[in-house]
Amino acid sequence: MFSRILVSGLFAGVLGGFIAGVLQWLFVQPVLLHSELYETGILKHFGALTNSAQPDLDRIQPIRDILSILFSMIIYIGYAILLISAMTIHKLKSNTIISFHQGIIWGISGYIIVHFAPAISLPPEVPGVAAADLQSRQIWWFITTFFSAAGIWLIAFNSKKLPLVIGCILILAPHIFGAPEPSSFAGPAPTEIGALFASRALGIGLISWAVLGGLSAIFLHKETMRATN
Repeated sequence: MFSRILVSGLFAGVLGGFIAGVLQWLFVQPVLLHSELYETGILKHFGALTNSAQPDLDRIQPIRDILSILFSMIIYIGYAILLISAMTIHKLKSNTIISFHQGIIWGISGYIIVHFAPAISLPPEVPGVAAADLQSRQIWWFITTFFSAAGIWLIAFNSKKLPLVIGCILILAPHIFGAPEPSSFAGPAPTEIGALFASRALGIGLISWAVLGGLSAIFLHKETMRATN
């Protein structure tokens, strides 16, 4: 069983991570490069200063681009292993096969847990903006993802009212408690760039996780069939 999860996660993660990396290079990295011009002081937007919204960017940076896609593949291998592990647990309990389309739903659920739920109170940020202590944010993020995963699992696989209520409470609890916030707000980049970065990061995450879920279901089924034959 462990080998099926590992092999399926490896193939799904490599393909899903490559797709995510390419999409990030196309849509997220230009916004990031633009914000870095403000972070380094090359561009300024305070007072009467104005700049073009479409500056010339050095978009082709081979080493940075290759490493970004490579790290994206490594990260998504981890995501895929976690997702396939959850699929396997459900499969063992229900004795059902998870189809490609069902895998997409699993992937979207993973996206909600890892990206969307934390982003409600702790959105993606461009470099240089004011932020709370890193360790506090990391602890809050891990708590939020754990509570969100438990809450979604209770809601998805229970028909009784009490687990549904508990699941909703778990999902909402970290946001009611509140994410760590900076003592003051500051940042060199225009708010328009920050908003565009957050929306594109979350949008690419949704597409990437949906693809990862479908691929995970396909490779898990293939490895299961190969092991039983």
